[in-house]
Amino acid sequence: MVELFDRHLTRRDVAAHAGALSQFAGVRLVTLGDGVERGVRMLEFRTGTGLRFTVLVDRAMDIADCEYKGLAIGWHSPSGFRHPGLHEYEGEDGLGWLRSFSGLMNTCGLDHILGADEAPADQYLYPRKKFVTNTIHGRISTVPARLGGYGERWDGDRCFLWCEGTASQATVFGEDLHLMRRIEIEVGTNAIHLHDEVANRGFYRTPHMLMYHIDVGHPLVDEGSRYLAPIADVVWAGHAGDEYRRQGVGYRRCPAPRPDFVEQVWAHDLSADPQGLVPVALVNDRIGLGFQVVTRKDQFPCMLEWQNFQAGLYTLGIEPATHHVPGAKFARERDEMIWLEGGATRRYDTTLAILDGAAEIARCEAAIRKIGPQPDDDYPEPSFNYRPLGKR
Repeated sequence: MVELFDRHLTRRDVAAHAGALSQFAGVRLVTLGDGVERGVRMLEFRTGTGLRFTVLVDRAMDIADCEYKGLAIGWHSPSGFRHPGLHEYEGEDGLGWLRSFSGLMNTCGLDHILGADEAPADQYLYPRKKFVTNTIHGRISTVPARLGGYGERWDGDRCFLWCEGTASQATVFGEDLHLMRRIEIEVGTNAIHLHDEVANRGFYRTPHMLMYHIDVGHPLVDEGSRYLAPIADVVWAGHAGDEYRRQGVGYRRCPAPRPDFVEQVWAHDLSADPQGLVPVALVNDRIGLGFQVVTRKDQFPCMLEWQNFQAGLYTLGIEPATHHVPGAKFARERDEMIWLEGGATRRYDTTLAILDGAAEIARCEAAIRKIGPQPDDDYPEPSFNYRPLGKR
């Protein structure tokens, strides 16, 4: 049954109370009409619980807005949800990506993530192309998708909202990678299910890397908000521990916004539950609200925590990744790059969920602690022990 307004309703009950489901929940296609966002197609989801989120069709089907009962979950940067036609891939020494960086989720990949670099291009059999120039976090997040469909799907008395589309990252004498994404959520619930497949539609053996930049904003991010994860090892920190102590911000709690804050990044090796699932959460006990990301250890073996507490850019990022933080060159040197042969695919299954109230926060925290404890030290010394990922 559909759970709406503290009642369990059949499909006929829902129909009896309104002329259309859209009175309570639904998904609709709209087009943004002004400024740098003009012309961007967007799908707006409402689940009937107070959860509203939007999917940018013209930005790789990434999630832009996200709010719950009027409280923001997703982060908005000053760049806005910029039209992909305005994006300059090669600009600013590979940092042009930052001018289109906003929203709850930005997909990084499909052949490169993390820092900008030059990678060998010999696999593409084109003598004039010696290298592939990669910008920070790759190209896919500003690629418009071909919308496959969207709407509501009834399964007996249960109703699901869904959309799906394909974003293609391709060139002549280079990669031909396709991201096929389906997003689904059951009406009356607060758990967004993300199902991705990355396929090599070409005939070249092609490198593949993937990361989700999942960025949470205020009021969920606030002074005292807590980061929860089953941390087996703190592998790396963007600066030495003394620098983090100077700023007075460890990995566990958020400070208030600071004008002079310099971003911090931690790389964690997380433990999984018996089903191979890895939960990470950010919780705000003061307002009784949390946000949880659940991934699969075999799909995303690495996890970054991005702390950007600058005034005006105030956010915390939960970043599951296929590779360690040193990036593509490191992966090649260790023979850990994922190589997709022509016709091969990779699948990724992720859940993004709202935690409503102290009881749900407590259940989430207990489940995480059951998997594994967190370090007691706010500034754990990184081990630099990059767990072998092996050939994939």
